[in-house]
Amino acid sequence: MSTHYDDLVNVEVSLLKQTNIAELTQYKPSTHLPRILMLYGSLRERSYSKLLTLEAARLLEALGCEVKIFNPQGLPLPDEAPDTHPKVEELRALTLWAEGMVWCSPERHGTMTGILKSQIDWIPLTMGAIRPTQGKTLAVMEVSGGSQSFNAVNQMRILGRWMRMITIPNQSSVPKAFQEFDEAGRMKPSSYYDRVVDVMEELVKFTILTRDISPLLLDRYSERKGSAEVSSSKHL
Repeated sequence: MSTHYDDLVNVEVSLLKQTNIAELTQYKPSTHLPRILMLYGSLRERSYSKLLTLEAARLLEALGCEVKIFNPQGLPLPDEAPDTHPKVEELRALTLWAEGMVWCSPERHGTMTGILKSQIDWIPLTMGAIRPTQGKTLAVMEVSGGSQSFNAVNQMRILGRWMRMITIPNQSSVPKAFQEFDEAGRMKPSSYYDRVVDVMEELVKFTILTRDISPLLLDRYSERKGSAEVSSSKHL
């Protein structure tokens, strides 16, 4: 290593990696459709978060994605049932399948709903050697009954970071949602609809750009150091 590493007295220099642009560009791109899982946060018969999710799903399919929507009906509260519960197993299998996700919640009492949060709480950070959400893309959306707010999407961003996801910059917040959907449940033309299109386009781009290099993006010094220490201890 060159001498400009000499001042890094607290770093295991042999485990420090400089990023090589070739590693980011020289790979065989996946050819299957981007796989997107969508979660929504309401059980109401006419749920605007579900209607917005369905509208976004149509856009994603038109943009060339394979889309699956999880129905939270019947999902137990976290810790209320074992993780062998059929709805929990379904949610976790879909999470492993997905390369990107969309979370859509109503804003209730200034926050995301417990229904949306419960779904995330059932997804563990690790499943054996697999981290089911790490490195996957995420788009966040919210609906509200009153004026436009960003409380729910901001909280979902925090949650996405905690789940080690790549949360895209754009987002959707639809105020007075009861005015934005017709009787058939389709979203009316508006600037809010155009923003949903923007968000879905951006999600597809980020997913395609990152899904094949996710292991490289997530390769961390602290974990290389931990692995080296474990390997060293085995030889003592």
